Amino acid sequence: MKISPRDTERFLKQPAPDLRAALFFGPDEGLVRERARQLAAAVIDDLDDPFRVMALTGPELTADPARLSDEANALSLTGGRRLIQVRGATDALSGPLKDLLDGPVCEALIVIEAGALTPRSGLRRLLEQSGTGAAVGCYPDEGRDLIGVIENDLRSHGLRADPDVVAYLAANLGGDRMITRSELEKLALYCADAGAVTLDDAEALVGDSASLGLDDLALAAADGDHAAVDRVVARLLNENVASITILRAVARHFLRLQRAVGALDAGRSPRDAIAALKPPVFFKHAPRLTAQLRWWPRDSLAVALDHLLDAELRCKTTGAPEAAIVSRTLLLIANAAARSRRQAA
Repeated sequence: MKISPRDTERFLKQPAPDLRAALFFGPDEGLVRERARQLAAAVIDDLDDPFRVMALTGPELTADPARLSDEANALSLTGGRRLIQVRGATDALSGPLKDLLDGPVCEALIVIEAGALTPRSGLRRLLEQSGTGAAVGCYPDEGRDLIGVIENDLRSHGLRADPDVVAYLAANLGGDRMITRSELEKLALYCADAGAVTLDDAEALVGDSASLGLDDLALAAADGDHAAVDRVVARLLNENVASITILRAVARHFLRLQRAVGALDAGRSPRDAIAALKPPVFFKHAPRLTAQLRWWPRDSLAVALDHLLDAELRCKTTGAPEAAIVSRTLLLIANAAARSRRQAA
């Protein structure tokens, strides 16, 4: 079965008694890991119990496909249901898993973690179409979901935060749930005695993260600032930030501009169009985004997004140097912004 976003929390807390396997997949590795652990904890009291928990990897099962069945049908020496954790799974797992889903009842629950899988993935389709299996997509937090994660996490540590602080954190976190949790934990420790998180606190602790550099890069590209694009791209690549992460961060910025243009077409003012974006735009960036609406019409935004998608595809498939693909694509977009900005002046 395919678990919808609105049903995910209920599924994690109360999985069906006849559930045999659950797949967690998507580009947010931290969220995949967090949700897989939540489901496991709903079934097994002690996830460190070596008699009830077995950890395997995709490559191990590819080398020995029969091992999945052996482990799934083994009995726990201490009683209770066993848990089989499979990390780094690929479509190669589909065959051995199908036999378990279609065969006699097995006592173990198989929790599978995988990366981004397309709708045509054999493993994903197998779990989505199975009556005893489930598939849960895990995508980067954004909008109200990201704000909720931030507010709930800070609240759990007894901390308050003004809307501007939450907006800043939302603008600089969210690409990976594990990183988001880690950054918020660091912030909570730093502000524990104060009882509240100020904007200065957030900027001091989160301001040096790669997320802030990505935000700077997206703004510079949309501004047409070639020098800043070149400088920030070089820094991010030197810090081993993945090329795909860079391209997607810039794409998110242009998608937000696209939504704001839609609000303009509906009759809103540029300022109101930017103010309506979710998650809220960090207040220091709002004037820049408002100005960018003047030289980024809908057609130009579509072309820029096409360039970014094409660059991501080339990074994944051509074997060409990814740094060169990223740099050329972002400079191409910055050139288009600079030309349009001169015409709009």
